Amino acid sequence: MTDRAVRVLIVDDHPLFRDGLAGLLATVEGMEVVDAVGDGETAVRRTVELVPDVVLMDLNLPGTPGLEATRRIVSSGARSAVLVLTMVDDDSSVLAALRIGARGYLLKGAAQEEVLAAIRTVAAGGAVFGPGVAQRVIGGRGREAPGSLTPREAEILALVARGLSNPAIATELGISLKTVQNHVSQVLAKLQVGDRTQAAFRARGLS
Repeated sequence: MTDRAVRVLIVDDHPLFRDGLAGLLATVEGMEVVDAVGDGETAVRRTVELVPDVVLMDLNLPGTPGLEATRRIVSSGARSAVLVLTMVDDDSSVLAALRIGARGYLLKGAAQEEVLAAIRTVAAGGAVFGPGVAQRVIGGRGREAPGSLTPREAEILALVARGLSNPAIATELGISLKTVQNHVSQVLAKLQVGDRTQAAFRARGLS
């Protein structure tokens, strides 16, 4: 994504929030708002037409709900990454969104910098979880995992899913590289996966 702007489609039924977010992104170098729409049906149609890099998707939409719109976008082959940005903060919605292919899940209370970083991350092929989401995803999959993650392990899993290296995670959390390596090893063992990529997919509910 280095040679052109990240193209973003905003989907939200609240005009003030939708217009405010569009105005914010318009001021950010390297980002371009290709459209801003207020319902799921239009979101699917415009995604297929415009093929944005990222679709910022609210879940509470009139007509076609956000989850169904996400499922249709993912299955359309449009190769647009869906980043959920919503007020909905319940386990079932988080799990459902990730399982149908959303690349990330943020709450509307997230800081501007967090939203911008998330857009860039999913546009580059990464996955993003807001605070607490990784732990809740793993908690919702507890019957499938041989051991539950500690809060610190879930935090590290979320950073792994964002594409951070072990040294970057150590810097982010203010802990030693050796401690990060130990936690990552524990996460891989508990999730019964062989590498970091598989761990990120497991966190998203896709494996």
